[in-house]
Formats: sequence, C-alpha cells, structure tokens
Amino acid sequence: MTTYKAPLRDMQFVMQDLLNIEKHYQSLPACDEVNQELVDAILGEASKFAEEVIAPLNVVGDEVGCEMLENGEVRTAPGFKEAYQQYIDGGWPSLDQPSRYGGQDLPMSIGLTVREMNGTANWSWAMYPGLSHGAMETIDKHGSEEQKAMFMEPLVSGRWTGTMCLTEAHCGTDLGLLKTKAEQAEDGTYRITGSKLFVSSGEHDLTENIVQIVRARMPDSPPGTKGISLFIVPKFIPSEDGSVGERNEVRCGALEHKMGIHGNSTCLLNFDGATGYLVGEANKGLNYMFTFMNFARIGTGLQGLAHSEIAFQNSLAYSRDRLQMRSLTGPKNPDGPADPIIVHPDVRRMLLTQKAFAEGGRALLYYASAQGDIVTMSEDPEARDFADHVLNFLTPIIKAFLTETGFESANLGLQCFGGHGYVREWGMEQNVRDARISMLYEGTTGIQALDLLGRKVLGTRGKALTPVTGFILDFCKRSRNRKELRPYLKTLVRLTKQWKALTRKIGFAAMRNRDAVGSASVDYIMFSGYVLLGVAWAASARAAYRQLEQGTTEEAFYRAKIQTAEFYFAKILPRTTSLLETIAAGPDTLMEMDENQFIF
Repeated sequence: MTTYKAPLRDMQFVMQDLLNIEKHYQSLPACDEVNQELVDAILGEASKFAEEVIAPLNVVGDEVGCEMLENGEVRTAPGFKEAYQQYIDGGWPSLDQPSRYGGQDLPMSIGLTVREMNGTANWSWAMYPGLSHGAMETIDKHGSEEQKAMFMEPLVSGRWTGTMCLTEAHCGTDLGLLKTKAEQAEDGTYRITGSKLFVSSGEHDLTENIVQIVRARMPDSPPGTKGISLFIVPKFIPSEDGSVGERNEVRCGALEHKMGIHGNSTCLLNFDGATGYLVGEANKGLNYMFTFMNFARIGTGLQGLAHSEIAFQNSLAYSRDRLQMRSLTGPKNPDGPADPIIVHPDVRRMLLTQKAFAEGGRALLYYASAQGDIVTMSEDPEARDFADHVLNFLTPIIKAFLTETGFESANLGLQCFGGHGYVREWGMEQNVRDARISMLYEGTTGIQALDLLGRKVLGTRGKALTPVTGFILDFCKRSRNRKELRPYLKTLVRLTKQWKALTRKIGFAAMRNRDAVGSASVDYIMFSGYVLLGVAWAASARAAYRQLEQGTTEEAFYRAKIQTAEFYFAKILPRTTSLLETIAAGPDTLMEMDENQFIF
C-alpha cells in the first residue's frame, strides 16, 4: 500500500515565499487577523487527520468498495463513516464557509490546503465532503433565502453532504439533450422524474441527508441548453425544525463497477416524482450550474496534484531502497550487492518529472485559490474583476493540465517500481487506476481545451489571454535584474510571444475552417499549461535565490528548488516545441479520411 506524509514544508514555501500569503490575507477585510502562525497550526492538525485517519483507509476503500443494500441504500467501506464523524467533530467542513451559516470565515485558499492533504491521502474518501463545497457555493450564490435557511447550515456543519446530477444515459457532454423533467406541484415545489448516471457520492451512509443539485427540463421550456433549469432535490425532505423528514422519491438504482476510486459510491439515481426546489429562475440552470462545475473543475485539478504527490513520495522511497545494478560512474553502495536505483539517470528522470509536476502544480493551484479569495472577499471592485478573469481563464487549464500530468506521474510511479508496481501490494497500480478518471469527469481534457481555446480565447478575440500574457511579461521584466534567472526569463518571453502569435494563427485558420479549433485545442491547452508551470518554476527559483542570499539554515531545500527549476526548463518545457509543430499541421490529416476507411 502507498504511504503518505503531508508535504508541509513545500506547502509553507508556496504560501510564504511565493505568495506572501500573510500579506495577501491582511489585504482582505475579513482575514486581517489571519497570520502564518494560524495557517501553520491548521496545516499541522489537518496533516495528522490525513496521515493517521484516512490514509490507512485508502487500500480498504479500494479492496472492499461500496455495497448496495435493499431499498437503494449504500454502505461505504469499513472505517469511512467513523472517519467522516471525526472530520465533523474537528470542525473541518466549516473551515472556509461564511459565519452566517455557522462557518469559520477563513479564505478558500486555506480550505484548499486541507482538501489537498485529504485528497492525496485518500481521494475516494475526500470526494464525499469535497462535493459539498460545490453544492454550498451554488445554493449560496443562486438560491433563495428560504433555500439557504433550509440547506446551508446542515451542509456547512457537515451533517449533510451535497452532490450534483448531470449525466444521463444518452446525455453526457451535450447537456442540451437531457430528458429529466420537472413538473410544478400545487405547493410550488416541483416533481422531478428521470435517471442520472455517474453521480459521485450520490448515495452513502456517512450523513443523515444528501442534497442533490439536479438539472431538469420543464414541459414548456425551450429546446437545448436554453431550457435547462436547476433544482435542489434532497434525499429526505427537511422538516420545519431543520431535521430530516419524510423520504424523498430519489433512490440509487445501481452502483457503477469502475476502474478506480472504488471507495466512492458512483451511482445511478432514479427520480420518481421526487420533490425538488427550483434554484433561481427557470431556464437559467446551465448558467447556475457553472458555479458548481467551476468549483469541481478546480477540485479535479487538485486530484491531479494529489496523484503526482503520492506517486512521487512512494517512488522516491522505493528508489532509495531498491538495490539493482551498479551506477555507470562507479559503485555508490560498495558494501552492498548493488546500488539503489536512484543512482540511475532514467530513474532520476522519472522522479524529477514527478517532483516538477507536484510542486509546480501546487504553486499554480495555490495562486489560483488566492485569486478565489480576492473574488469572494475583496472590497476592491477592480481587484475582484481582475481576479475573477484570471481564475476563469486558469480553471480549464488547471483541470486539464494537472490531471494529464497527474496521470503521467502516476504511470511513472508504477514504472519506478517495475514489476512490483504492477501488483497490488505496493499501491501504485491503484494510484494509476484512481488517477485515470480525473481526465474524464467534470469535462474531459478535450472539453476543457475547447472551453479554453474556443470560448474563452477565440470567443473574446484573444482579450481573455491578454491579462495573463501581460502578467508573465511583467514578471519577466521585474525579475531581469537577477542574472541567474535570465535563461528562464528569455525562454518565457519567447514562449509568451509564441502563445500570442499561435492564438492569432489559429483564429485566422478557423475563419476558413472551423475544424482548426478542434484540431488545435488539446495541444493548445497543454502548451498553455507548460508555459504557466514554467512561470511557477521561475518564480520558485527566484524565491529560492532570495532566501539563499538572505541566509538560511535550509540551504539544501532551496538548492533543490533551483535544481528542479533547471530540470523543468531543460527537460520538460521543450515539449512546447512539438506542440507548436502539431498545431501548425492543422486539421487536414485528421479530417480528410472517410469514416469508412478507418478499417477494412
């Protein structure tokens, strides 16, 4: 089985040295008393819960999974329910929620660190409370005051959990095809009828109630996505005193048999005239749902980071212990029968790739979460608008790029273990299986790529890209006085200019052939991710050089940051060259073959 140790030192590096998080919090009116001492205390306690309580349950969840009982009830793996109760008792669900609902008013960036540790320790378990955050955001932002009074406090306290219901058997990405119907009842509520697939945490025994956020269509609604409305459909109807009342007509019809994340219940839910509460206005459900989906997409990007981190930690430990062959430059373990495999260049390549993706991904995610703090807490309208723009732009990149690199890291982990990685004992094959879903749910990599290139970039005629490229060029300008960074900065300036030119080129090509967008989109989003991670590593190197100049007792830590940055720029960032080539090739080789000619 895999082992997990929370990377507290690296988390502190990102928050303190890169983001100057204490100054960031002091700029937010509601967080002016949040200091590094408080943050460190939260991280320390959260790490104990992740390491000691839920990490040991990771293999249990995988091997035992969930069990469907009579009447559509679901039993989670042994220990999951008890761990969730500890989670509630510790006050963790309310950490970054508003005090008006019983929350602690801490910023989302602190909540993200806790979710990272929980997710890396046991992603299947972490999904149960994790999805509640999207439900809370949706209800808080779009729900009525009555709905907030009914659902927010139980969700914030963790007594209830939330999830979302999108997919139907015939309807995945194309949500305009959904058939689930909503008919208004005499009491003003709605009767929801239909079936939803792939509902993560849709039924379980951890809490007394589950709040489903459901998309459905009213009888007189226009066709397509313009006719989608959003509903709150609880497992139990809340009573006037806030307790659970009668059982609603929503039940689990089946559990999906999956490749990975066995510890999380992925359900087929049947709605048989279930009572639902309309969120906001009719036919505005698609817009409302993006609140949940964007939160979930950041959360799925976090999953990519989690798989990179756990792969790196376990690969490193194994590579330092496993003895195989001798170093090409002479024995490094002369008293043993062979050298540890970490002496071999190819193993180093795999370990440094994992390290670069994990630590660089953490820097990118934490920066995005700080922008989320500004959006939700700042009193400066210009700062909020800018942060909101940046966060919206980064969301599809974080989701797609970090999950793709997370899966790469997981596979490299299995490769480091060799044949031992292929058997269940070490947990690396589970990490590969668990990681694979991250590139599928909450919108595939291809869908995120179309969202970025087609909607956000070309849909705004490149205006959405300008603040991001401007930020990168400004960073390079402000950092040029450091001669050690000049090779990095030269590369980043060149790639940023190529990014802008590439965008224009695709835009002109799309005027002649719309397939140019679909052909380029995945390569484009990966190119974007590699550039942004390059900025993260250049900033990390700058922070490390600064600490070394000032004097530190942790010289080895900061030297390792610089060396990892050097590796990233030398060995990983050149991948952008091939992406430029494939984008330039255009759509012709993809589209000219007749579908009947694919196989004979």
